[in-house]
Amino acid sequence: MNLSGQIPPSLCHLSYLNKVGLSHNSFTSPLPECLGNLLNLRAIDLSHNKLHGGIPGSFMRLRHLTELVVSGNPGLGGPLPAWIGNFSTNLERLHLGYCSFSGGIPESLLYLKSLKYLDLANNVLSGNLVDFQQPLVLLNLASNQFAGTLPCFAASVQSLTVLNLSNNSIVGGLPACIASFHALTHLNLSGNHLKYRIYPRLVFSEKLLVLDLSHNDLSGPIPSKIAETTEKLGLVLLDLSHNQFSGEIPVKITELKSLQALFLSHNLLSGEIPARIGNLTYLQVIDLSHNSLSGTIPFSIVGCFQLYALILNNNNLSGVIQPEFDALDILRILDISNNRFSGAIPLTLAGCKSLEIVDFSSNELSGSLNDAITKWTNLRKVQLRVSAVVSDSNQLSFTYDLSSMVGIDLSSNLLHGEIPRGLFGLAGLEYLNLSCNFLEGQLPGLQKMQSLKALDLSHNSLSGHIPGNISSLQDLSILNLSYNCFSGYVPQKQGYGRFPGAFAGNPDLCMESSSGVCDDGRTQSVQGSSFREDRMDGPISVGIFFISAFVSFDFGVVVLFCSTRARNYILQTKV
Repeated sequence: MNLSGQIPPSLCHLSYLNKVGLSHNSFTSPLPECLGNLLNLRAIDLSHNKLHGGIPGSFMRLRHLTELVVSGNPGLGGPLPAWIGNFSTNLERLHLGYCSFSGGIPESLLYLKSLKYLDLANNVLSGNLVDFQQPLVLLNLASNQFAGTLPCFAASVQSLTVLNLSNNSIVGGLPACIASFHALTHLNLSGNHLKYRIYPRLVFSEKLLVLDLSHNDLSGPIPSKIAETTEKLGLVLLDLSHNQFSGEIPVKITELKSLQALFLSHNLLSGEIPARIGNLTYLQVIDLSHNSLSGTIPFSIVGCFQLYALILNNNNLSGVIQPEFDALDILRILDISNNRFSGAIPLTLAGCKSLEIVDFSSNELSGSLNDAITKWTNLRKVQLRVSAVVSDSNQLSFTYDLSSMVGIDLSSNLLHGEIPRGLFGLAGLEYLNLSCNFLEGQLPGLQKMQSLKALDLSHNSLSGHIPGNISSLQDLSILNLSYNCFSGYVPQKQGYGRFPGAFAGNPDLCMESSSGVCDDGRTQSVQGSSFREDRMDGPISVGIFFISAFVSFDFGVVVLFCSTRARNYILQTKV
């Protein structure tokens, strides 16, 4: 049902009505004043509409109301009325989230004894965070402008199950009392200005499922035992990323056997990955990127057989890629870039047939490539640049199905031979970067690649004529064929003028100028056509070289950028 227009005034004639439930529609009127005449109302749910205005003063007469739910109406706003906490002594649930309410929290709400569920998230409320004097079950004040230090919420020690204060401006340290909630299942304090060390003996209850302290300025070591755990209860998600934590990853983290997602990225952690990480058999996501971890990937990690994403980039990890990693047969995302891994890519990795995103760039890898990669038929993007990776017999060959790939990046390797003609028959391919190799032979026609947006074959030894049909690719915005051995005559009418510098460094190539004179390819300079230049200059635009892959994991979204300096992978959680 998708009702629209004004909320029917005829509702207000139903004097015995005790519940109004019209959520998830498209009503565009203000909250009806006349609802205040329905003195028998117990519940109002008008959430997720397009209502506007404020909360009518007539609602003060609804003294039996237990639920007022109007969340998800961005047009509703203004200050919260001072009477909101004392008009009904029966009010248990007040949901005003995802609106535009401003100002502070009325003092009357702090003392409303019947109140159990308070959701004011995603408004523009402000003021210092204050303690509530009633036993709340849920308190969600996320994404507002609250400041001050974190209260202990002493009245809710026995009752509180969800506490979400994320994305505010809370300062100070994390008080030890925050771990005293006996029923707490979700704690999200991310996106604030919390700092200092965490009390080393702080231990949360085994009932806690989600702990998110990410995007703060917390420092010092991670507490050795951050939460209790049992065989059936314990943390499911632990996110301490984007802080200043230092020291080693506590070994006791490997005792959190219910853990499904571990995010410790963007800290100052050192030492080795705990050898018993494989004890966490329910793990689906591990992100330890952007730290100073050293040593090897523990062999025990194959015990994490449900692993979906393994993200270890930007550390000091070394050693070889273990051939036994093929046991991770449902792994979809593997990022070990910007480390010091060496040796060959094991042929056994062909067993990881679910891989969609692979980044081995900026390591010291060598040896064979194609025998393993031919089995990764789900790949959406391969990135192997700045590594000494060569294929068997120094030949570039694709003998497998690439029909699902969006982009291919094998730049800056030691690949030889001709480009397989089948590669240019992939109608869905959008990005192709084979630059900085030793590829030779002629460039085949590209008429089938109607989805192509960016093509970089620069710095190779390709020869022959430039196919005339390249300029007919309507979506092509980046073309770089510079520094090859192309020859022949390229007439101006073929429309290559929209790719300045795309043919620089081809001395035997004649480019017709506007005067009809043949320009020497050697005199041209590349202007914005090189993927490599954009990688070195930082984050790059969608029009240059951008690939996104969205991967869901309970609360998360994955976004992938094809730039070494722009972060190859971003995984956020929202609770």
